[in-house]
Amino acid sequence: MADIAVEVAYAGPEGQVVVPLAVPVGTTAWEAVELARPGLPAGVAPDPARLGVFAKKVPADRVLEQGDRVELYRPLILDPMEARRRRAARGA
Repeated sequence: MADIAVEVAYAGPEGQVVVPLAVPVGTTAWEAVELARPGLPAGVAPDPARLGVFAKKVPADRVLEQGDRVELYRPLILDPMEARRRRAARGA
């Protein structure tokens, strides 16, 4: 079976990392994340419920296609509405 080229991307306080992979056709997003784990910064704990492909949230069992970039999303530190309220209170 032929391999396809995909990437697993992470950006956070630990740094930004893009791990290129060659995976078999039929590989899921979560399987690609598992294969990329050694290339991710220490302490990063991927969550199968927080994955995306090109900025669109996808389920962990989504089958990848040639050239897909799986993105690992982090939990929000602060609710966006609360952040807006705080900025408004500061006058920013």
